[in-house]
This record gives sequence, C-alpha cells and structure tokens, in this order.
Amino acid sequence: MKINKGLKYIFWSFSVLILSGCEPKTEITVTPEEYHAAVDKVTAIMVNDIFSPPQASRVYVYPNIAAYQVLNSNSGEYASLTPQLNGFREFAPTVKSESGTNLELSALIAYLQVAEQLVFSDNEIREYRDSLYQKWEQQNPESLERAKIYADKVASSVIEWMEADHYHETRSMPDYDFFDESPERWQPTPPGYMKGIEPHWSKIRPMVLDSAAQFKPNPPPAFSLNKDSDFFKELEEVYLISKTIRAKGNDSPEIKIARFWDCNPYVSITKGHYMFAEKKITPGAHWMGICKIAALQSEADFDFTVYAYTKTSIAIFDAFISCWDEKYRSNLIRPETLIAEHIDKDWQPILQTPPFPEYSSGHSVVSNAAAKVLTSIFGDDFEFEDTTEVAYGLPVRKFDSFNAAALEATMSRLYGGIHYRSAIEEGAVQGENVGSHINSRLNFSLTTKEQELAIARP
Repeated sequence: MKINKGLKYIFWSFSVLILSGCEPKTEITVTPEEYHAAVDKVTAIMVNDIFSPPQASRVYVYPNIAAYQVLNSNSGEYASLTPQLNGFREFAPTVKSESGTNLELSALIAYLQVAEQLVFSDNEIREYRDSLYQKWEQQNPESLERAKIYADKVASSVIEWMEADHYHETRSMPDYDFFDESPERWQPTPPGYMKGIEPHWSKIRPMVLDSAAQFKPNPPPAFSLNKDSDFFKELEEVYLISKTIRAKGNDSPEIKIARFWDCNPYVSITKGHYMFAEKKITPGAHWMGICKIAALQSEADFDFTVYAYTKTSIAIFDAFISCWDEKYRSNLIRPETLIAEHIDKDWQPILQTPPFPEYSSGHSVVSNAAAKVLTSIFGDDFEFEDTTEVAYGLPVRKFDSFNAAALEATMSRLYGGIHYRSAIEEGAVQGENVGSHINSRLNFSLTTKEQELAIARP
C-alpha cells in the first residue's frame, strides 16, 4: 500500500515531535562565577543609583540571605539561618522544594528576585534576569520552572521579613538638626554641604546584634579648643599629618592608601557653576569585592561562595548599624570644619569629607568587622591581591591577610584628613567586636569543605 506524500510528511513530523519530546533535557549548571556576576551586577546598579554606605549594606545582605536559605532551609550542607537572625523565624515558615529541584539555579533566581526589590533601577535587574531565563529556557524549561517556584517561595518570605526591618519608617523621620549651635556638633561640610545621611539608621533591625548599642565604643575625647587638651591635640595631628603627606607629593604612600580606600559613593565635583558626582563603590562594596577575590582564589564551589557572601554581608550590615548608632549619638564635628575655623582657613583634607558625623570611623568599624568574618571563613594569613578598585582607576594593592587590609583601611581615614585618631582606633575595636560576635553567634555548621579549601589553598 502506498502512502501519499502528504500523509508521509504528517507521519514524519509526528514521529519527530514524539522522539524530540523523549530526548533527555540538559540539566542547567550554575557556576560560582555566575553568582559572582550577579553580585557584580547589583554593585554596578548601586554605583549608578548612588546608594549611601548604610543603604548599600542593606542591598547586599537580603539577597544573599535568600540565596543561602534556598540552598539550606531544609537539608542543605549548612545550617538554616531562620532561627538565628533577629525576627526571621516569624516570616520564614518551612518551605520545601520539589524533588529534583536545581537548588543552585533556584538560589541565583532568589538572589535576583530580592535584589530587584532593593535597587532603584529595578528594570536593570529584570532585564538581566530575563536574559538568563532565555538561556536557561532553551536548556531545560521544566527544571527552570521548578527552580522558579521554589525561589519565589523563599524570596517572598525574605522580602516579607525585610519589609519589617523599620527601613520604611525611617524614611519619614526628620532630618538631622544641624541648626544646633553647640560648637562640638557636626556641621555640613564643603563643597556640597549635604545634610547628614541616615540619622536614624540605628533604628534598623540588626541581623545578629542584640541592639544597635551593643558594642557602643568609648566616647571620644571631651571637646575642647584648649591647645593642651587631648581633643585639640588630635585635631592638630590631623592637620600636621596632612601637611607632611602633601609635602611628599601625590605619589606618597599615604595619599595612595587614602585614595585606594576612599570608597565615597558621591564625591562632589565643582567646575564653574556646575556640580556633578564622581561615582564610586561604598566601603561595604569594597569588602564584598574582597570576599569575591578570596572565593575565586580558593576555588570555592557554589554553596561555599554563597555562604561566604552571606556571612560577610551580615557582618557589614550589623557593623553599619553599630557605627551609625554612635555617629548620631556623639554628633562630633569633623576636622575640616575646626581646622578651617581655628588653625588654617585655606586647609582642605586630602579626601572629601563625607556627609555625616565624625565618630566613630565607618571604614574602621566595617573593615574590621568584615576582616574578622573573612578570616573565620578563609583563614589567617590569607594573601591576596585587591583588584576591587581597578575599575575606578586605582591600582592593585597586595595584602598578607584580611586584618592587614583592615588596618590599612583604618589608617587611610587619618591620612585622608577626615577622622581623628580616636575615631579610627575605637572604631577598629568596635568593628572587631561586631565581627567576633557574629562569628560566635552564627552557626553555619561547616563540613570539612573549609578544611579541604585550606589544604588546597596555595
């Protein structure tokens, strides 16, 4: 019996469809590099959107927690954070994934879902995510759909918890009162004379700290313009150090250190009648970049990479809350204001003074908290090349350890002329206390993987 050409074509097409439907789909592989790329994407968006340092810490921490929870909320390699982070248990019921769910894929999706809720340019996150969806859809649409369903469940619980951290309430609270004429109180500084950033950040719910004031530092020296007072001696030290550094020229080691660790997301540039911003990363972003460098250098797998980012971002987040609590308690005036009024009216700091009170030093608190946590993850004496600032026109710097990097970041604020010595020294202790507390309080239940990484590390 002969089959006409039309029937033969229909039969052939139907057979192809059946056979193609039976072909096994390629499982989607998500690499640590893809997670790094997602974090880098969020950083780039924040730089463009000009997030303040405290705000940026919030943008980093919640997406990483969402990714971590996707991997570990049920029976992951590490312990769930649900019972460990302040208030999280209330918003994070047990969510189980379907059998066969690609957890790495789901973790990356959850990261992007939460990040989308936190940045201003959320369309850029969606476009980035949709481009990934197109690629993954071609590889395995069923696996992608399962991963999306689980990611949505976890991300939704994290977003609900996030919305209860008092951030939105602080948006309607009053600005810093800079009309107080007390001589020791902070005043806006040139060239922008911007109002004080985030005066109510201490009201944000911490991740691990019992309260914002848990590691309240020793107070600064009593304000006094008496030349024999401890306070005036520290003020004069800032002035003299900057003069000595400037005399060496722009290639002096101190100026290079100050500029490397500047991390001011909004440097005002004035040309004639125009003022515009030179955009940079925040201090927290710099330390997230160091976390990336350490993870890549250690050849960390996907789960370990997410763990490292999550623990580091928690330390940075709580460090900013601790620091900002003290900043707006002491409300201490910046060296730039007093030096111009009482020592040298033409003096300017090497770095542009950021718009918030002086004590304690944010770089000192955040850097030392991050260094404590990174040391707990990757070990002591972890040598690395810090390439974080290359994209912003600054050279690579080498460090023997995370603590060495934190020490340099701390001293950079004195070299830059924007902090007194007490602010950086007490800030360093404050940061160490925050980092040590997180190390002792958070249980990630690490397996031998950390030891294996330590052995394999060059």
